[in-house]
Amino acid sequence: MQLNRRGLLGLSASAAAFAIGTPRGRAADPVKVGLILPMTGPFQSTGRQVDAAARLYVQQNPAATQGRPVEIITRDDAGVPDTTRRLAQEFVVNEKVSVLAGFGLTPLALAAAPIATRAKVPLIVTSAATASITQASPFVVRASSTIAQTASIAGDWAARNKMGKVVTLVSDYGPGIDGEAWFNKRYTAGGGTIAASLRVPLQNPDFAPFLQKARDESPDGLFVFVPSGMGAAVMRQFTERGMGQSGIKLFGTGDLTDDDILNGMGDPALGIITSHFYSAAHDSAVNHAFVDAFGKANGGLRPNFMAVGGYDAMGMIYRALEKTGGNTDGEAMVDAIRGLSFESPRGPIAVDPATRELTQNVYMRKVEKRDGQLWNIEFETFPAVKDPANTKA
Repeated sequence: MQLNRRGLLGLSASAAAFAIGTPRGRAADPVKVGLILPMTGPFQSTGRQVDAAARLYVQQNPAATQGRPVEIITRDDAGVPDTTRRLAQEFVVNEKVSVLAGFGLTPLALAAAPIATRAKVPLIVTSAATASITQASPFVVRASSTIAQTASIAGDWAARNKMGKVVTLVSDYGPGIDGEAWFNKRYTAGGGTIAASLRVPLQNPDFAPFLQKARDESPDGLFVFVPSGMGAAVMRQFTERGMGQSGIKLFGTGDLTDDDILNGMGDPALGIITSHFYSAAHDSAVNHAFVDAFGKANGGLRPNFMAVGGYDAMGMIYRALEKTGGNTDGEAMVDAIRGLSFESPRGPIAVDPATRELTQNVYMRKVEKRDGQLWNIEFETFPAVKDPANTKA
């Protein structure tokens, strides 16, 4: 999504002065973070999770550095890129935010990237997963993952486990195309055969005809990537067609068995294997504390990978402000974020200084029932995985 040139040129003179780097913020001024998220529409779970986690971090850390409070302002883009672009411009011009963050889908992040570049404001992606997003602006930093990271590990795992023939089924947009490409690359390199590569429309998807095509190929496995929230529909239709009973193994990236909706999927989800960077069942002291605090602050809600992206985005902001001494100049902030490393609820993470992507563990997980609830239980760790699509020497 390209920014309309006329809209950018329409910035007022005062806004333009702000955009090119007018010093922002005295010690007592709040650091404003503009969260742009889909709070309504089909991807509202993403917005709810990210917003709740970001606010939890601020609740736990009332001030960043030198006593400066952090103020989160959330706006709903309903998953519409034109709305995202307008909100980003309003945040920069009217609200004078120090950081833009959020972005539930790739087209939304790409809509805001030119504004971040022009205004020299850091844009921290908490959710969207296409590898090219960080290349759209030098001010973009990833706090989540790329699909290339998780899909490539799924490909390695499938080949190593002698899954001889696989059909891939992905949503037809940036992350799905990345997922298809990187799964296929690593799976075929390990000796596997791709029987068919199917792409489903992102808007108003009907998985039924694609699942039937997959079944007709009689594969050993069906690799799936769909955005968070759509996994339940895939699971239901996969089960209705008896595909599991016919010997086809359903697996994919962790979006398929999103922790936020996993319990609602019921027993058909049992045994599904996914590759991902976070599970609410991750066994670490940091994660246990995060899951407990998140649940208490949100009526028992279980955090998902979107939540940990929002939580860690705030962790990046706070740590950057410590390094800059409270200076919110955009270039200084991005430079301070480069190379950051800390223990996240997901495990150890580090911001690659060259790519502004995260180096992080990727886990293979299996859905199991424990104490009457479904969980993504990690059974293998691939440590310190860089984004293969953006790796630089």
